[in-house]
Amino acid sequence: MKTIENKMLVKEDFSNREDLPEWLLREYHTFHKTVTDKTFPCYFGMAAELGGELRYAYIEREDWSNLPKALMEFLKLFENPKHKRYGFFVFVEPFEKEGDLEDYRKEFWDILQYLHEQDPVEWPADAPKDPDHHLWDFRFGGEPIFVFGNAPAYKQRKTRDLGNAMVLGFQPRKIFKGLEGTEPGGINSRDKVRERVEKWDNLPKHPDISHFGDPTHNEWKQFFIGDDIVPIKGKCPFKHKDMN
Repeated sequence: MKTIENKMLVKEDFSNREDLPEWLLREYHTFHKTVTDKTFPCYFGMAAELGGELRYAYIEREDWSNLPKALMEFLKLFENPKHKRYGFFVFVEPFEKEGDLEDYRKEFWDILQYLHEQDPVEWPADAPKDPDHHLWDFRFGGEPIFVFGNAPAYKQRKTRDLGNAMVLGFQPRKIFKGLEGTEPGGINSRDKVRERVEKWDNLPKHPDISHFGDPTHNEWKQFFIGDDIVPIKGKCPFKHKDMN
């Protein structure tokens, strides 16, 4: 596979570039069709995809090496205020045969661990390193980022099935400014989206979904929720470099 120069992709690349793998073009087409469906519950995502406010990357089964650079390129966008609401989606080359939810969950956390190991920027001194701390957040390039997994193994939570590939969504914490779970605007917006999600999935909100900073909540648990209404048990798979 030819190495591409620009690690981060824009929407036009999927129709203009000839060096992208066929599986990626197929998966992006499915992603676009799904999130722009007029009934799709997350209107923020729909508007961002239609408005060209999303950026993308992909990783192949045996090669994740372009991802750290692509994510760093994405974070640099925020030096320009006009990009304040942008999101970043990473397509993972599908398994030869569809796995179960635990297969995708393991790979999801393996990818975040890989990013952490490759991160050239020190984890901020005032940021908790232990995922069991209620103020823990994933960090890359010094930035707090909410990451969420989507996979074909979701059979009930259809909003988390965006095609045959696992798709990781990266949302820097700064894009939620004014929309935090403790702010009136944020509470109202999120309640509306979650109401639409419940209708689409025909399933109540997952019990691990909350807002950042909730002292009764662990942020990592909503990164890759279950396909059910059962709280996630056990320890977070992520290990900070200093705690290994």
